Amino acid sequence: MIDLHSHTTASDGLLSPAALLDAAAAAGLTVLAITDHDTTAGYIEARRLPAGRLEIVPGIEISAVHDGRDLHVLGYFLEPSSPTLAAFLDRQRTDRRRRVLEMTERLELLGHPIDAQPILDAADRGRSVGRPQVANALVAAGHVRSRDEAFQRFLEHGGPAYVPRRGASPAEVIRIIHDAGGLASLAHPGVYNRDHAIELLASEGLDAIEARHSDHDAVTESRYRRMAARLGLLVTGGSDFHGNDTHRASSLGVVTLPEEDYTRLRDRALRRGGG
Repeated sequence: MIDLHSHTTASDGLLSPAALLDAAAAAGLTVLAITDHDTTAGYIEARRLPAGRLEIVPGIEISAVHDGRDLHVLGYFLEPSSPTLAAFLDRQRTDRRRRVLEMTERLELLGHPIDAQPILDAADRGRSVGRPQVANALVAAGHVRSRDEAFQRFLEHGGPAYVPRRGASPAEVIRIIHDAGGLASLAHPGVYNRDHAIELLASEGLDAIEARHSDHDAVTESRYRRMAARLGLLVTGGSDFHGNDTHRASSLGVVTLPEEDYTRLRDRALRRGGG
């Protein structure tokens, strides 16, 4: 079983890289991509650990900005030591720190103060931080009962504490992933409702669409598979696993990618020289 979308404590997942590998093995996975937000630290730590028969794919989920909104691009089979990638991710982390500070200020003005120092300390240690950690702080402060409520009341796009990202365009993110030897896939397109942008991204070098995802039903997956075929794109997929008591609660082993899709992706990466 193959899952090409998962997160660790290097970004907003609940499990450490070691615990994620254990959970993946227990779920019967054979291939796992670690795709933390704007960092490869989780993958780098995981590849140093014994993985048994589990194949660990180098990955990342990079936040781009399109029409003023976040749009996430997954990178696979890239080289984490790429200087271009490293410099870009450093800029991304700086902007994530800025957003946390500005969201904290807005929440203070709204009468819902949080303790942002642990989040900022984590950012200074290289962890990728953002709205999920702010949501956790809102829960810890007793202002909301759950992450979901924090997003719904304060942190969703247009919410009173939402702060826009300042970031690279999807085309720039695709170029950076390619420069690092990787393949670029548009993450969970069904979440965005911006299908009109996919054809443009395909012309700008996008390699794949994440058709299988925890937030995609069978009809949605079928639509993106047809779109991928029409545009000459590959298909990726995975659970987007963060941990079972977060806002994204899919269990490992439930949403997986068919082997034939993975084989096409891996073969393309090998031809390009990645992985």
